[in-house]
Amino acid sequence: MRREQARREEAETQHLRLQPEHAGRRLDQVLAELLPAFSRSRLQAWIEQGRVSIDGRRLRAKDRVQGAEQVRVQPLLERTDDCLPQPIPLQIEFEDEHLMVVNKPAGLVVHPAAGHPDGTLQNALLHHDVGLAELPRCGIVHRLDKDTTGLMVVARSLLAHRSLVAQLKARSVKRDYRALVVGAPGASGRVDAPIGRHPTRRTAMAVVTGGRPAVSDYRVLVRYRQHSLVAVQLQTGRTHQIRVHMAHLGYPLVGDPLYGARTRSGTHALGPEWTRALSAFPRQALHAIGLGLIHPASGEPMHWQVPMAADLAALCRLLRQDLEAEVG
Repeated sequence: MRREQARREEAETQHLRLQPEHAGRRLDQVLAELLPAFSRSRLQAWIEQGRVSIDGRRLRAKDRVQGAEQVRVQPLLERTDDCLPQPIPLQIEFEDEHLMVVNKPAGLVVHPAAGHPDGTLQNALLHHDVGLAELPRCGIVHRLDKDTTGLMVVARSLLAHRSLVAQLKARSVKRDYRALVVGAPGASGRVDAPIGRHPTRRTAMAVVTGGRPAVSDYRVLVRYRQHSLVAVQLQTGRTHQIRVHMAHLGYPLVGDPLYGARTRSGTHALGPEWTRALSAFPRQALHAIGLGLIHPASGEPMHWQVPMAADLAALCRLLRQDLEAEVG
């Protein structure tokens, strides 16, 4: 058993090279950026345990790196026993021994955190497959916000976990979204604007100098009278990226509680039914509609697409009726 554990841990060993932009930053901060599948606290523990070496040397989590060093990280594969299985329904779009693709509903937090100790997607995944407890974060390699709906991929094997993390890092995972925004952005464009913590609102993110690189491509699909349905493809995966980028352009998402200050502006020109529907929409109008990746075992390209979430589709139908009524 111990020999098998050692073999698996060695297979998961990560070899990284730091870049010049990492110079002067704390070791644990840099590792958290380069290995997003692992929590910062877990990385700090590995550093303390000597499972991280920098050019063959041990450093402390708070030590500053110079950039260009070689880093070796040997994960300690532990069961996730602090997250318990719970019988929460899952809408599974695809499943094999390596991958699971789920269609996440609104209101479901991805993994336990402050304020959400259970009732999460991670609890649901463990109920579906208790073996996921042996993978980092139970196989979760990326996330959606609590009230964003749509497709997520989950690793079910060590091979898949390592492959998916590498694909996400290489930006080769294709993630397509639908967003209903206030206003009329240009027909298409790219937002290349760094994202970091908001300087005064600690629960929010913002476009800030010195933030992490963030790139989103968008294309307008439908123009309503005062709103637009936009297709967005992520090139990076920063926290709240689409919400921040569209608000930065001046076109916040309908229903967004953090970045949608302009969401209700101009609705006085709409009829009462449409105004009520927009004002009552309970979440940011964002849906992960498409997902594409390379299968970790077969090497085959795979793609999934689901319809828009029912509440967002219903709101778009109302806006189309309003547009048709205006034209008529």
